[in-house]
Parts: sequence; C-alpha cells; structure tokens
Amino acid sequence: MKKHLKSLLTAAVVLIAAGAMLFKYWDYVANPWTRDGQVRASVIQITSRVSGPVVDLPIRNNQFVKAGDLLFEIDPRTFQASLDQARAQLDQTGGNVQALEKQVEAAQAGVNSSRSAIEQAKSTIAQLEATIAKDKADYERKQELLPQKATSTRSLQRAEANYKVSLQQKIAAVAALSQARAALTKAQATLGQTQAQLGALGEANPQLRAALAAVQQAELQLEFTKVRAPVDGHVTNLNLRLGSQASANKPVVALIDVNSYWIDGFFKENAIAGIRSGDRAVVTLMTYPDSPLEGSVDSIGWGIAQNDGSTGSDLLPRISPTFEWIRLAQRVPVRIHLTSVPKDIKLRVGTTCSVLVMAGTADNNHGRAVPAAPKALQ
Repeated sequence: MKKHLKSLLTAAVVLIAAGAMLFKYWDYVANPWTRDGQVRASVIQITSRVSGPVVDLPIRNNQFVKAGDLLFEIDPRTFQASLDQARAQLDQTGGNVQALEKQVEAAQAGVNSSRSAIEQAKSTIAQLEATIAKDKADYERKQELLPQKATSTRSLQRAEANYKVSLQQKIAAVAALSQARAALTKAQATLGQTQAQLGALGEANPQLRAALAAVQQAELQLEFTKVRAPVDGHVTNLNLRLGSQASANKPVVALIDVNSYWIDGFFKENAIAGIRSGDRAVVTLMTYPDSPLEGSVDSIGWGIAQNDGSTGSDLLPRISPTFEWIRLAQRVPVRIHLTSVPKDIKLRVGTTCSVLVMAGTADNNHGRAVPAAPKALQ
C-alpha cells in the first residue's frame, strides 16, 4: 500500500511539473514567435557639404556624441577667403547701385527740365501769336490811314518792322519748342536706360540681391566646414584621419541614432494572420537572454523580394528548383516598437533576438509580465 501511494505521489509531482512546464511554454507555443529577429536603428551616413583636408577630428571610433557636437572640421581658410571676396563684391555693388541711383535722379531732373522748357516755349508762342495779331492789325490799320494822311510813313514803317519782328520771334519760339521736345525725348531715353541698368530700388534691386546671395552662399560654405552630429548617437566605422581629404557628399562615417532603435522580427507567412498593429511583443536578446524587453507591433511588411522570376544573364527568368512535397514558408518582416529599454541593456544594430507576439492584445492593456523566452526557443 505504501509502495503504491509513493508511486502515486511521484506520478502526481511529475504531472504537476509537466503541467507547469506546459503552462510556461503556452505563451510561446500558442502565439506567433520567431528566433529570426534583428535589432535595427537609423544609421545616418555623415557627409561633408564641401571638400577639403580635415584639420580637426575630436571624435574616436564607437564614441557617443550628442546632437550638435563637432564631428570633424575641414580647412576653412579657402572658404573664409571666398566669404571676404563676396562681402567686398557686395560693398562694390552697393556703391555701383548708389551711383546708378544718382544717375537716375539726374536723368529724371533732365526730363523735368525738358518738360518745363516745352511748357515755356508753348507759353512764349501763345504770347507771340497775340503780339503778332496785334502788330498785324496795327500795321494794316496804318496802311489804311496813310492815304488819308492820318499817319506818317515812319509810323507805318515802324508798325511793319514790329510785325516782322514778331513773326521772326515766333519762328524762333517754334524752333525752341522743337529743340525742347527733342531734348525731352533724349532725356527720357537716358532715364529709361539708366533705370534699366539700376533695376528695382532698395532691397529689391537684382544686383544687390545677387551680391547678397553670393555672401550668404559663401557663409554657408564656411559653416559647412564644421560637420556636426545631427542626432544623439554612436560613431561607428570611423576611417577618417587628420589630413585626409574629405570629398563633398561622400560618406566618411556612420552615426547610429540611439533614439531610433526598433526590432525587425521575420515571421513565417503562416504565422502572421493573427498579428495586429498594437499587439504586445516580447523581445529576448541573445546578448541578454534573461532580460526580456517589452514592445508592441508597429507594422507588418507588405512585401518581400522575389527570387524566382528575376531576370537572368540571358534576359530569361531565373527559376529555382523546388521539392514538390516541401513548401518553405516565406518570412515577412514585422516591425516591433520597443516600449522601454533598461539602462543596463545596450542595443547594438544587427544583433539577433527572439520575438514573441501576444496575439489579440492590441486592445487589452493588461500588465501581466512575460518572462524571457525559454532557452530552447531563443
């Protein structure tokens, strides 16, 4: 009897242990999981906007830098000289514009003077026409009075002379009017030419704007000699050295953005049907197998690269042979957003991990802690 009781107790203990083990493994069997996961982050390729030799390199490989920290500096002397030249050109252009403005003022004064001369000539002609009419009437009246002995010959001659002088004065006034009109046309042409050379007035002047743009460009070129970190991150793959020639728009160092880490879990296509955006996820890093990370599903990939059907060397489709009795499931990337990362865990781009998605938890905000994945599933 005691022997049977001992066997029953042993069997019960074994069953309880097996049940507990199965319960522990249930989360990792009933929910989608994969051992094919990778730590990812935004890797920024640092390039210089200008070319030149490196004269300052305060960073070292794998160093942590903050946004705005100086990464390296290119020899600024050439760009400083270009800036000085652009500023001098701006000053010269300002002087030229002022001179043109004075010329415009002088040309405008010439136009105004010509217009005044025209008005004066018109007024003189009008006065002379009245004088001519008066002298003509006086001359004709004395011609009528002379046979009647009512006037003298000298008085008639004087009236005739006055009439002829008035006619000559009108001819001179008409000529002056023509000259004033010609002067106005010439002054207007000069004014138009000077205004065309000057352009718009003030800050809208194209010459000033072009010179100012050249200064701003030179200032940017000088500023670009100092390359700074755009984000907080780790410097990696630093092959730059003091004296090296940095080429514009050519990457010289990589910077890993520490605020952009995420996990790419590559799930079999027959396991993603139950995954939804927002589902809880558990990430077990191979580097830290006993410290699972909490996360959530951010998105699921909509496509993967296709091998079969790609063009071969003879422009024919390349088809890989397959075994009819085996169908290999494709892997679809699922992006996992990490909710929080403890300070003692250092994420490194490209390292591997296991990812488990708690299907159906997108709308369930329960806080049940999930342990690390069992060793057999990591």
